[in-house]
Amino acid sequence: MSVLLLVHGGLWEDMTAARFWDAPGIVAGLRHSGFEVFAPARPRRAGSWQAEADHLASMLPAGPIAVLAGSNGCSAAVRLALTCPARVNRLLLGWPATAADPVLDAQARQHLAGLGASPQAIGRLLAGPTLRGVSDAELALLTMPAGLIPALPASRAHQRATVDALLRLLPHARELPGCPEPVSPAFAAHKSQFLHDVTAFATS
Repeated sequence: MSVLLLVHGGLWEDMTAARFWDAPGIVAGLRHSGFEVFAPARPRRAGSWQAEADHLASMLPAGPIAVLAGSNGCSAAVRLALTCPARVNRLLLGWPATAADPVLDAQARQHLAGLGASPQAIGRLLAGPTLRGVSDAELALLTMPAGLIPALPASRAHQRATVDALLRLLPHARELPGCPEPVSPAFAAHKSQFLHDVTAFATS
């Protein structure tokens, strides 16, 4: 049985794996397709993406896994893949959150500071030219097959340019059909195709 780790979105928000993956029917659909699915909670207010990766690594089941991440969870998933490259054999990044956007970063700094994040933690969480918390040189080190799911429609927080940059930077990346984020009501019309695409990628 193939093992699939789901990493939900959110950045110091009240986002949960249940809301991101369970409620839209993704966990049930992937289990129906034959996957052993793990969808753990991310730390709510981790001070770095490495802390998030260490938290996820401590819960990994034995053997190789495929990872499906969404939005800001893509940063945690990529950091996990860099930390445990021998364990992650497929990396699927959905609706990757855009980094280095002055408007978005200003909003995020204000939000994080209001929740008590230190300036050092804010710097660690937002740093990165393409993906938050990861350098472009580090992205180029990821040699496992990687899939990119664009947000449809694209938004300021999930820009098409981020997907294009990741397609250039990740050595073995390809684009999968786009769709809305699972937390959007519009996702329901795309769910069957999404589950099909994830299954095909994770088992290829």
